Amino acid sequence: MVLLCAVFPCSTARAQLLQNDAQPSPAEKSKQSRAEKSAQAAPSPQQELQKAIEDAANDRAALVRNLEAYLQKYPEAQQRPQIYRALVEACLQVRDNVRATDYAERIVALAPDDISMTLLAIQLLERNGDAAGLRRAANYSSRVMETVQRRSVEDKSPRQSAEEWEKEKKRDLMSILLLRGRLEMKLHDTAAARKDLEASYALLPSAGSAEKLGELAESDNDLTRAIAEYARAFALADASDGSSNRREIRQKLGNVWRLAHGSEDGLGDFLLRTYDGLTQSTAGPGGTKNASAKEPYEFTLRIASDGAPYPLVNTKGSILVVNFWATWCGPCRALEPHFERVAANFRDRSDVLFLAADCDEDETLVPPYLREEKLKTTVVFADGLDRLLAVYTFPTLIVLNRDGKIAYRGEGFDPDNVENNLSDAIRRTLGIPSAKP
Repeated sequence: MVLLCAVFPCSTARAQLLQNDAQPSPAEKSKQSRAEKSAQAAPSPQQELQKAIEDAANDRAALVRNLEAYLQKYPEAQQRPQIYRALVEACLQVRDNVRATDYAERIVALAPDDISMTLLAIQLLERNGDAAGLRRAANYSSRVMETVQRRSVEDKSPRQSAEEWEKEKKRDLMSILLLRGRLEMKLHDTAAARKDLEASYALLPSAGSAEKLGELAESDNDLTRAIAEYARAFALADASDGSSNRREIRQKLGNVWRLAHGSEDGLGDFLLRTYDGLTQSTAGPGGTKNASAKEPYEFTLRIASDGAPYPLVNTKGSILVVNFWATWCGPCRALEPHFERVAANFRDRSDVLFLAADCDEDETLVPPYLREEKLKTTVVFADGLDRLLAVYTFPTLIVLNRDGKIAYRGEGFDPDNVENNLSDAIRRTLGIPSAKP
């Protein structure tokens, strides 16, 4: 209703703007009076629409009735797209999904490039569940797929990097393939569904596509594959992601495992192996970095901002101070200004180097975090250095001496003492007196 009111301003206010200050002649007054009476007797379509909105006030059911009555009287009204949008919103608010779906599809017919409304129409059709609606939803999803595939990097926002744009397009394609695969499953087109779901998983592994592939395998009585797919879904499921229910996946996995093995013995070990395998394959380029490195100086890390290599062999002979952190770690965020102040206190020492080593499994979380936080120390990806140094809690501060050996290790965040403790550790490693009296 807010949108419609903005599009159709109050006729009274508009009439005030059109008033003429000149005094009309008696004949003109008579003519004007007749015109005013005629206007009062026959309000314009825009006035009728405004009245329909105002009469409904905050009653969404009344708004639906009034707007539908208006469309019956003016079926070709110029404002139909806006009216349909208002009807979709109002129908959803009164839980009339059938009407909401109807008006969403009308918008799609008028504006086929409106992706957001097309996706809403697909979701509503999938929820309603009849075969004809599911077929239309599948066709709409194909249309969205074509639109996403046609996107060019030249059309991206100037504030978005080409890499971020490519990742966003990849996520969109993954999502629409998963959506179309679900629709094809409901239409019993298993071959098309499996093709789309496998393509979705190949683009970007997700719990949703793995779960549906598990269902297809189970329906084919391929228990081995069903177990593998459900295990992947369980490992990938995120409690904050509403697309998959980890509890339901666990029930499906337990059922097929018992069918295949008679009990759930061995299921826990299988899940751990699946999780470890997925972590290595989805952690990004750093997942297999420095696999053969046995000492810190054998590591080549990557600078998080641009991916440039950072060979630790070049730091040999210096004191290396490393803050191991992750974007999801609240104490890590709180530690950052303390770490930067310590680094600033040693800025005149060219033989003391400070690194903030990110340990996120999903490296795509790091660029937006860095744009928000604007860290002053050099940020690198840990690339396995955390594994070598047995970093299992965050934050962890480590000082390596000139030979690459651990001279200090501090775990957790103590706001009252972290700066003094770290500074003293650096001075001890340098062989200079502590700042304490």
